[in-house]
Amino acid sequence: MNDLNLYKKINIEKIASEGAKIYEKVKEQFEPEKNGKFLAIEIDSKETFLGKTSSEALIKAKQKFPDKVFFVVKIGFTVAETIANSYFK
Repeated sequence: MNDLNLYKKINIEKIASEGAKIYEKVKEQFEPEKNGKFLAIEIDSKETFLGKTSSEALIKAKQKFPDKVFFVVKIGFTVAETIANSYFK
């Protein structure tokens, strides 16, 4: 499936909502030791993929689930902090 068709089929709100819930359940496994790294979460399997960058986490996730879209979070940061950090760097 090409990326355009994949993105047409996804429900971004569901991925964001479910991904945030999963992260809340697993964050103690990563915080504070992995703060600043990125976690990609596949919401159906609840599998997580850790990376130094969001790209690294997504590459690992895509290797296992090539036709999925992932929730990505910067460990130890709120969504607002993550967006602000990426915007101002």
